[in-house]
Amino acid sequence: MRQLQNTQFSVLELVPVREDRSVEFSLHHALELAQHVERLGYTRLWLAEHHNMDGIASSATAVLLGYLLANTQSLRLGSGGIMLPNHAPLVVAEQFGTLATLYPHRIELGLGRAPGTDQETMRALRRGRQETEDQFPQDVLEILNYFKDPQPQQRIVATPGYSTHVPVWLLGSSLFSAQLAAKLGLPYSFASHFAPRMLGQAIALYRENFEPSEYLAQPYVSMGVPTVVADTDEEAHYLATSAYQRVLGLMRGQSLRLKAPVESMQALWTTSEKMSVDHFYAMAQIGSVSTVKAGLQDLLAQYEVDEFIFTCDIYDTQKRLENFNLLMQIKNS
Repeated sequence: MRQLQNTQFSVLELVPVREDRSVEFSLHHALELAQHVERLGYTRLWLAEHHNMDGIASSATAVLLGYLLANTQSLRLGSGGIMLPNHAPLVVAEQFGTLATLYPHRIELGLGRAPGTDQETMRALRRGRQETEDQFPQDVLEILNYFKDPQPQQRIVATPGYSTHVPVWLLGSSLFSAQLAAKLGLPYSFASHFAPRMLGQAIALYRENFEPSEYLAQPYVSMGVPTVVADTDEEAHYLATSAYQRVLGLMRGQSLRLKAPVESMQALWTTSEKMSVDHFYAMAQIGSVSTVKAGLQDLLAQYEVDEFIFTCDIYDTQKRLENFNLLMQIKNS
């Protein structure tokens, strides 16, 4: 049976924007978090690509990764993920190839097949191009090819990019990416931090169909886990109300800016909304160190993942940093 000590701990950062702070504050806090988790010994920190969301400041993912890479020493950094329908594969390869050339062996490219935004924003991003999610397998192969050593007759070469062999992951919340990751022999990360329904099925499908490749000899799976860890269960549940309010905003089409915690959510949501938020956070680990340790051990026993990648929507930035202290205590205890 897997142990927490042997499980990789990583961070998925959405660069949340607080209702009382600027976007600039959030971007600087993202660096503070990266430096903090580097000191603590986390494996990797990824940034998520979202567009036209007022509470998420990681939209220019590759640009922000450059800022974090320049101001950290050893932490692996990457995208969780770049939403490929929004981008030309060559441009992605050149961007991440540039980062890999400047910061060797530290950059990773996680790829998703959803646009990560609404229809109108999608049109604004694509400017008339006709990319669709159906092209995802072809686009992934194209990017993998750009990172390899160029062939003599190759007409399009990513410069920088060629011969960098940037590690590529596939991300998903359905069975499609699990199947593709298995077929291509790539590591797979399931977005259970917001869409946990098909987690078990996807992991089983990936492992059963995995084909060893030049990238990976055995299947490797990470799962997203929302976390709020505090000194007591009571404090953690209080702090978690910021995350609940954020999801409520998402469901209602309202602001996603991170709100201060509240004593009770009862007056803020309906019974059906509470059920939807609970479903969204089905994998969330909220509580004291002992509570969250037991919860993570249960997840590990059930899914036997190689890695947890944690999200955290705590309003108070110091308590947010402390959340990752406490998680690492859990791993090492």
